[in-house]
Amino acid sequence: MNFIFHPDAVIELDDAVAYYEEIETGLGIDLAAEVYSAVQRACTMPGGWTTMTGDVRRSLVKRFPYGVLYSHEDGFIFIIAVMHLHRDPEYWKDRV
Repeated sequence: MNFIFHPDAVIELDDAVAYYEEIETGLGIDLAAEVYSAVQRACTMPGGWTTMTGDVRRSLVKRFPYGVLYSHEDGFIFIIAVMHLHRDPEYWKDRV
């Protein structure tokens, strides 16, 4: 199944990767790989992850405190947010 990122989700991912790269070279790349693994899990089993609200679900990112928020649209997964789990849990709701 294909996926599409909301433009703000792309910015969130880019910012997080840059932050972790500043901490340690290669750590940002590790985060990006884990985020894409979470996206692939969502694509494989779109209905298999925790429901946040309505039809928005969350696939957790391994090793990092992030979740991929998405909705299952006609034939694709729409990535709404790459959310840090220790920040405001509802900031993304205006994207739906």
